[in-house]
Amino acid sequence: MTTGLELRSKITSDGKLELSLEEVTVPEPAAGQVVIRVEGSPINPSDLGLLTGPADLSTLVAGGTADRPTLTASIPPERMPMVAARLDESMAVGNEGAGTVIAAGAGAEGLIGKRVAALGGSMYATHKIAPAAACLPLPDDATAADGASCFVNPLTALSFPETMRMEGHKALVHTAAASNLGQMLVKICQADGIPLVNIVRSPAQVKILKDLGAKYVLDSTTPTFKADLVDALAETGATIGFDAIGGGPLAGDILAAMEVALNRTATTYSRYGSATHKQVYVYGGLDLRPTEIPRNVGLSWGMGGYLLTYFLQKAGPEVMARLRARVAAELKTTFASHYTAELSLAEALNPDTLKAYSRKATGEKYLINPAK
Repeated sequence: MTTGLELRSKITSDGKLELSLEEVTVPEPAAGQVVIRVEGSPINPSDLGLLTGPADLSTLVAGGTADRPTLTASIPPERMPMVAARLDESMAVGNEGAGTVIAAGAGAEGLIGKRVAALGGSMYATHKIAPAAACLPLPDDATAADGASCFVNPLTALSFPETMRMEGHKALVHTAAASNLGQMLVKICQADGIPLVNIVRSPAQVKILKDLGAKYVLDSTTPTFKADLVDALAETGATIGFDAIGGGPLAGDILAAMEVALNRTATTYSRYGSATHKQVYVYGGLDLRPTEIPRNVGLSWGMGGYLLTYFLQKAGPEVMARLRARVAAELKTTFASHYTAELSLAEALNPDTLKAYSRKATGEKYLINPAK
């Protein structure tokens, strides 16, 4: 039995966010479990949702010591209902990561000394106990940084074409498409021959995807965006989209453009619009405004939320095994992640650094290395 450090997030009943490093006891692993010395864990948008919640980061106040820093921030009263279920509970953070197995329970001894990736929370910590069956052994030449991000973004990107096929579509649309996940999706769709319409928000992001060989890359800030979107949808036949933005008009604009594109080939008029089902799934929240849906989308459409966990539950273990195997095989190519900076646990609680990684800017991805 040993001790370690864990980054924790707490929201108090009086509207304060409290971030701290807490000493925790690492118990001996039970049968079928391993203890991982965590050497890399990425900061994904989903992690920020738990780490900082709806806090106003302009109110950050630093405290504690150099080794055990703390951060506090205020949460606007109107945002408190969003976090009512977690009030006054100290919560461990970090969805995924990688490191070296240093101890194992009965039946898992073969993983001792191996570098593995794991998913399941509490990865912003020096040690992680995980079921051996849930660990993904990394190739011998892979570092912890190589494997740290091999679950959330790769499996989410792979799940989009899987969902497309399961629901009977033949091409797809993706927003915030120059992200780390978006670049993976471009490579997946190229390899699998799937038409993909990418939507970004700047000329620089257009160039990122064009340099990867993407055919359809649209800048939503241009005056011709809506017309260009209809043309791309008509050419590809895309009738399903995955939206990382969430709020504002973009998801509705995609549905409306799908309707216009479908009606280009209609042979008869229907006041109900196209009978072909159009679907947009919201899987991110880069824009926290309400999602706007116009009335010119016809009557055969759907808008829903999307979460990797729910997809995997629906897809089943065989699909999960197939997708994991592909990630492992293409870890340094299709699913490679590149990081702006590698942070220790203490450095992750520097106010300026936290504000930097909370921007979720394209091309800026941060890695926490609790062993640093």
